[in-house]
Amino acid sequence: MKEAFTPALLSSLRNGYSLSQFRDDAIAGLTVAIVALPLAMALGIASGASPDKGLVTAIVAGFLISALGGSRVQIGGPTGAFVVVISGIIAQHGYSGLVLATAMAGVILIIAGYAGVGRLMKYIPTPVVIGFTTGIAVIIASSQIADFLGLKTEHVPAEFFGKWAAYINAIGTTNIAAMAIGLGALAIILILKKVAPRWPGYLIALTAAAVAALALKLPVETVGLRFPDMPTALPAPHIPAFTWQMLVDVSGPAFTIAFLAGIEALLSATVADGMTGQRHRPGQELVGQGAANIASALFGGLPATGAIARTATNIRAGGKTPMSGIFHAFFLLLMLLIAGPLIAYIPMAALAAVLLIVAWGMSEIDRFHALLRQNAGERLLLLLTFGLTVVVDLTVAIGVGVTLASLLFMARMSESAGIIGDEVQEEDLTQRADLPEGVEVFRLAGPLFFGVAGEMLDALTRIGRTPKVVILRLSRVPYIDSSGISALSSFVKQAEKAGARTLLCEVRPAVASELARARPVFAGADHVGSFHAALEQAATEVATETAPIQ
Repeated sequence: MKEAFTPALLSSLRNGYSLSQFRDDAIAGLTVAIVALPLAMALGIASGASPDKGLVTAIVAGFLISALGGSRVQIGGPTGAFVVVISGIIAQHGYSGLVLATAMAGVILIIAGYAGVGRLMKYIPTPVVIGFTTGIAVIIASSQIADFLGLKTEHVPAEFFGKWAAYINAIGTTNIAAMAIGLGALAIILILKKVAPRWPGYLIALTAAAVAALALKLPVETVGLRFPDMPTALPAPHIPAFTWQMLVDVSGPAFTIAFLAGIEALLSATVADGMTGQRHRPGQELVGQGAANIASALFGGLPATGAIARTATNIRAGGKTPMSGIFHAFFLLLMLLIAGPLIAYIPMAALAAVLLIVAWGMSEIDRFHALLRQNAGERLLLLLTFGLTVVVDLTVAIGVGVTLASLLFMARMSESAGIIGDEVQEEDLTQRADLPEGVEVFRLAGPLFFGVAGEMLDALTRIGRTPKVVILRLSRVPYIDSSGISALSSFVKQAEKAGARTLLCEVRPAVASELARARPVFAGADHVGSFHAALEQAATEVATETAPIQ
């Protein structure tokens, strides 16, 4: 229990910290800081605040998420998931209301962490997660159209359809120079992603846009023109003033922030686990996220959470311990202090281009399309959550989505309760007898759904050794949903990374049909008819792999 609430940083340092680790973490931290700089500014503006608020959040919260969190490689800061919520809170309660809600969310996250709520986050089904993240992506992209085209609009409604009506009415005011800057920045980012993916495309695009606008004296709006009094240093911390009524008014938004922060942080940590083979501590991760949000509020920053893209960048850049996230925050602070005044020259259209790319990355269009090929219930859940997020409200979308998922699950279980019948009693006690060397077998029993899918990711760890082939027997799996498919896919990829092939056998027709619909998202595991056939194929593959070269 004590270890479950030990920060990953402390565990890493206890195990020894070498000079090579220091070097790897410092390089990774610098790499992530270069990526995070333009993103933090863009997300600060998109949220209805200012670029410096995004940078302050990335520095303060990013430092504490790494220092106190439960993941070795998690990178924290402002993310796109908060944009819709933050802008709504600022519009309704002002920036002071947002700061108070952020601090309250931090307290909620700490309580949730110690209460073990982190383990319950796995009960959020995949269609709900993909539905609201894709919906947020659409909202973020829509909010950038005015800046990308340089439209002159007096008032843009917050509602989705009202916003697009305002854009259409103002289309005649399009600023060709701003649109050219936006298209140019977009092209640079996309080309660099293709030909030089390791280069800091966002930063290069913003720099090129600023230089072009300044050299050609283009009539475009810049960060400096919109935010003339933007500070370029870290502010002093202060406790925000509040009243009891303010606490009551922002309690709902605070729970929404805490929920989103918890979901995204644990999703990001789980993705990181799959990339590194490590395991994060969900309770401590929520505690670290809570402390980071409280600190961000004290410095006047925005809500923060684990950022999946920046965490993946950290891993690919060679980050080994939480020190890489601390270095990332340190380098961001240096950039703010040294290059802060130069931020004023960045065109707003270029920042809009950055956010359009961020929105596209958030949309997870491949997984969205894959879910549309699932059964009618999964499609309904996905489209309803997506539609409610875009048109109504994120909180409503998640609440309705989770409730509907629970009802659909109960209906499916009532239908499949009698499917297994006497076969449940036929326990194959000899399945592990005479296993060839290098082959491991698991029998999965019961439905693979969103509530139990996450348990599969611990299977390889429990083996204690890395086999050459893993056989999964699915005869007792009457039903699988998209979250189960996602977990099965993660298991296959994790096994493949460890050097093990996966064979599926005894797959029921209903399950096989769902797996077929999920391609190409689900791939990498061969379907073999019977357990005996799978055993023969596994033995052949192991023998072929270990046979000496003549």
